[in-house]
Amino acid sequence: MEERRVALITGGSRGIGKKVAEKFAKEGYNLVINYVSDSTNIEEIAKEIKQTTQEEIEILWIKADVTDFASCENMIKQAIEKFGKIDVLVNNAGITKDNLLARMKEEEFDKVIEVNLKGSFNMTKSVIPFMMKKRYGRIVNISSVVGVSGNSGQCNYAASKAGIIGFTKSIAKELASRNILANCIAPGFITTDMTNVLSEEIKQEIAKQIPLKKMGTASEVANAVYFFANEENTYITGQVLNVDGGMVM
Repeated sequence: MEERRVALITGGSRGIGKKVAEKFAKEGYNLVINYVSDSTNIEEIAKEIKQTTQEEIEILWIKADVTDFASCENMIKQAIEKFGKIDVLVNNAGITKDNLLARMKEEEFDKVIEVNLKGSFNMTKSVIPFMMKKRYGRIVNISSVVGVSGNSGQCNYAASKAGIIGFTKSIAKELASRNILANCIAPGFITTDMTNVLSEEIKQEIAKQIPLKKMGTASEVANAVYFFANEENTYITGQVLNVDGGMVM
């Protein structure tokens, strides 16, 4: 029997991360799902994820803060003890603290950089020794179209997501000789908990800016993540794929 691949997804209990987990579950991957907030509904989320697949997959849940390097190292250690390897790392954990630069507090800038950019560094740095040993790995980092185009009121978020693009391209060059591919997904406006709080009027205004005239879904982002992460991708690395309905071309 062929050994199952293993995917680790940060921020995987809701939103885009959860849909990414569901996609990998559907494809028969064992999962390591990181989360940082309330764990009361984890069993229900696990049930929902397992309902997407016919396979007998296993899920290891790990509560940890990606901004803490030691916690990231421990997360990787637990995953290796459980499954013996990590084939795919999806750096999805992220936050926003939007404000105009003139009003932005130093801690609002620092926290977004710490979670979004430093968190991706912490996880990648912790996992690559094991991927290098296996001479196999797929790293997919979740950036954003605002990391490409910028956005008023989001200088912290845009900086963190632009940093992820530069980080991805650099590690792609460093790790290619070990058969470790690193790529980026840059979602546009995606329907998630973050956008659900917006009024219908604002959502309609957003849709007008998008050539496809609609917001994307978390499943569409998950499909793009899997495109980069699956073992049939053997020759694409250091790339940024915009999943944005044509917003940024």
